Amino acid sequence: MAKEDKITLDAEVTEALPDAMFKVRLQNDQEIIAYVSGKMRKFFIRILPGDRVTVEMSPYDMTKGRIVYRY
Repeated sequence: MAKEDKITLDAEVTEALPDAMFKVRLQNDQEIIAYVSGKMRKFFIRILPGDRVTVEMSPYDMTKGRIVYRY
């Protein structure tokens, strides 16, 4: 596995936390903490609880992720 390998999953935002962090529920009912990616922050993409998003996760830490797309 290379360092660039990322796991991409669909999820639903369940709760907004301080510092642009969100609690998201993955399709397998696991809840993780996710933050907004830089491009989404740059272009002021708003994320609210209930939104469907795509999350990138590292295979080394399966408790944190990065939101890269909002449907």
